[in-house]
Amino acid sequence: MNDVFALDKLDKLILGRLQLNGRETYDTIGAQVGLSPSAVLRRVKRLEEGGVIDRYVALIKPESVGLGLTAYVNVRLEKQIESHKRNPMDLFRASVQNWPEVTECAALSGEMDYLLHVLVQDMAHYSRFFMETLLKHPSVQDCKTSFVLDRVKATTAVPL
Repeated sequence: MNDVFALDKLDKLILGRLQLNGRETYDTIGAQVGLSPSAVLRRVKRLEEGGVIDRYVALIKPESVGLGLTAYVNVRLEKQIESHKRNPMDLFRASVQNWPEVTECAALSGEMDYLLHVLVQDMAHYSRFFMETLLKHPSVQDCKTSFVLDRVKATTAVPL
């Protein structure tokens, strides 16, 4: 586990502004938090070097690029696979990295082993992914899918 980075009030204000708009200028941020642009730059560089700021990205609306169906898939793995020398979880973790439909994969406690966030064009696309990729994986024992009907809240912002 990484050590927690010590953030003061100004760091949190700067991070809050960057989470709202990662392209906001240091001049604008400085005016909003009461610092000079150069002081904001120094703090941002420190936050980047300290690993608090992981990376900068453009957030794309899936529907705008033809990915109109979102699913969450609970996956349970076989605990033993005789035909492979690798652990079933290692096999699954490696495979999921190459599935473009999966935008997030989280290991879980409880009944199921993983939760997948899946973006696809439509039900036919999901069916192909499910039948030809997910269920054919040698580690997968069981899957349960829930489809998103409406996004009630969607944010990438970390509460500070």
